[in-house]
Amino acid sequence: MGKWYKRIILALLLLVALAGASYCFRAPFLRGLARAWIVNEPLSRADAIVVLGGGADTRPFEAARLFHLGLAPKILVMNPKPSPAVQLGLVTTEADLSRNILLRQGVPAEAIVVAARLVTNSFDESMVVRDWAATNGVRRVIIPTDVFHTRRVRWLYRKELRSTGITTEIEAVPVHEYEVKDWWQHEQGVIAFQNEVLKYAYYRIKY
Repeated sequence: MGKWYKRIILALLLLVALAGASYCFRAPFLRGLARAWIVNEPLSRADAIVVLGGGADTRPFEAARLFHLGLAPKILVMNPKPSPAVQLGLVTTEADLSRNILLRQGVPAEAIVVAARLVTNSFDESMVVRDWAATNGVRRVIIPTDVFHTRRVRWLYRKELRSTGITTEIEAVPVHEYEVKDWWQHEQGVIAFQNEVLKYAYYRIKY
């Protein structure tokens, strides 16, 4: 009985030590996990910059910045399917919002192209980019998007555009709600990372 009691106590102490170590080193581990997940590719001059749906507080602003750096002469804006509020005329469409932000950021109207086809998800967007690029002689596009969204975007666009010869460069754009160094300390960061891991797995299975 004494020997088993000592073994149980030793096991409990080991578990406590492991839990303590995990707690103490959680920050470097979670920070490293995020950095390993995020894709941030070197950018070169392209034919167009793509503004994906959502992320109005970051994506069109970054697209405008890249445009003014001379990285591309055109900006393609996605056109998400209107929400009920948009259909009632209560709020503007995402495409119009992104376009207006670009205009306010000094991007000429003639440099902005709003996709004609409505989209409902990231896969639809990849099809729009593929078809638009193929019909407009576009060979390289830059896609700035939220940090945790980058891995799914890179996989999806490489898969769907591989046969066309169109090259994509993915840029990780910081968001306002959290930072990579402490994403697990913010509800939005935890939700964003968790959702993207699940969506990535879902896309790998579905597409």
